[in-house]
Amino acid sequence: MKLNTRYIYAISMVSAMGGLLFGYDWVVIGGAKPFYEKFFQITQSPSLQGWAMSCALIGCLFGAITSGLFSDRFGRKWLLVFSALLFTISAIGTGATSSFNLFIFYRILGGIGIGLASNLSPMYIAEISPAKIRGKFVSLNQLTIVIGILLAQIVNLMIAEPVAPNATDNEMLASWNGQWGWRWMFWVEIIPSGLFFILMFFVPESPRWLAQNGHKNKASNILEKIGGLEYAKKELSNVAKTVTSPIKKIGFGQLLKPELRSVLIIGVVLAVFQQWCGINIIFNYAEEIFEAAGYGVSDILFNIVVTGSVNLIFTFVAIYTVDKLGRRALMLIGAGGLAGIYAIIGLAYYFNVSGWPLLLLVIIAIGCYAMSLAPVTWVVLSEIFPNRIRGAAMSVATVALWSACFFLTYTFPILNKALGTSGTFWLYGFICLIGFIFIFKKLPETKGKSLEEIEEDL
Repeated sequence: MKLNTRYIYAISMVSAMGGLLFGYDWVVIGGAKPFYEKFFQITQSPSLQGWAMSCALIGCLFGAITSGLFSDRFGRKWLLVFSALLFTISAIGTGATSSFNLFIFYRILGGIGIGLASNLSPMYIAEISPAKIRGKFVSLNQLTIVIGILLAQIVNLMIAEPVAPNATDNEMLASWNGQWGWRWMFWVEIIPSGLFFILMFFVPESPRWLAQNGHKNKASNILEKIGGLEYAKKELSNVAKTVTSPIKKIGFGQLLKPELRSVLIIGVVLAVFQQWCGINIIFNYAEEIFEAAGYGVSDILFNIVVTGSVNLIFTFVAIYTVDKLGRRALMLIGAGGLAGIYAIIGLAYYFNVSGWPLLLLVIIAIGCYAMSLAPVTWVVLSEIFPNRIRGAAMSVATVALWSACFFLTYTFPILNKALGTSGTFWLYGFICLIGFIFIFKKLPETKGKSLEEIEEDL
């Protein structure tokens, strides 16, 4: 069997542009934060600051639920097209508004796009990828997320003018950054979102979804392009063994059946853990974290780019190792490694260590996360659910993930004030220890198996 890797790469990378927009939209607000907070006069309100940062997660939940309701009925492709449209509208509106309520509305709209893309992009790639290279290709979605994160960080650094260390709130509000800079940070997203919208029209529907919905000829044609005639016959045969009823009759209630409950619990716990491990706090609240370490605003923006670069480099490590070491080993490395690193970071804050030592610890934590929990969680979630209810099950796991992310993002300012930065990181470290134990006891290895073989095993 000779795989058409060029074709697989092409359609995977277009689908994974949903991940790029997810990463950009998710992180761009961190660079705009010091400036839009002055513009909307919310610097003295921790609750409104937390709401501005976390409101997009409400949209993520709606997007994930929408995906679960419709992806198994209407396919993966057109919902990804819709997500691209939402990203574009959100980018235009967020940058254009001078009303805080409209700012929140457009952030939530972008969150719906994130919820759709985060659910559908890895699932689509998993369904078109041959078993022996599936981990690598699904990890491409995480790679584009990281590229989107780094792109947002670079854009923020390039757009923002240098800020004087002793600048007052009024001076920052009257500056380019306070009036226009933060708007352009959001508007740059229009370019990749428009490109994603156009290119998705040239991507085929998921062949597994087509086969399950009676379009076997179309599915066969796509599978032949991927791996040839024999490969297409084998894959269609595997799909046929696992499909026992029309997709349109499958609902969320199916997930509560005893034979599916255990695998759903695994998926939900891993999704929640990927967020509660705490690493996204570093991206979303970089200003507070690096400020506590003694850095000014301009230095903070540069440090954020450094962390994004490390995130990108170690994602390539995950792509190289996920089909070699396996999913379980990398998840254990990530959970155990972060538990230890957070313990040291907490000590550093406790003893008022500042400057480059703390930056180095943060970089090590991001590298550990980028090569393990960040991409591999999405790989596992895209693999472990049965064909006939994958969309609904993936939606439940994604809703759990974004619910956990909302809780994490909203509570950080509160925890940081109550426990201090050191206590907050120790709490995240304890959660990582619990995650390590769960993964060790419950997560099976899935590398090298077809989706249908994984379904039979679980």
